Amino acid sequence: MPPAAGSAAAQAEGAQPALIAREELVEPVQRINEVLGSYGVEFHLKEPGPRVVTEIVDRKSGELIRQIPSEEVLRIAERLEQLRGVLLREQT
Repeated sequence: MPPAAGSAAAQAEGAQPALIAREELVEPVQRINEVLGSYGVEFHLKEPGPRVVTEIVDRKSGELIRQIPSEEVLRIAERLEQLRGVLLREQT
């Protein structure tokens, strides 16, 4: 069975990633904001066209730091969950 479109495996195989719906990004962005909240940045979802873009914004000034594609947001959220698991295991 081929990997799901938009998955890391599909991207690794050079497949064209599927457009990711805003609804699929809400939870990962919330998780990222929970983890990074103390660092003074927030992730915001923006839909300038057919693709959803995530903005990284300075929490105090509201200044746009960077815009990233939705696929990268999913990878960031997944990686942060992995890191949180490692940190929790090390604390016990």
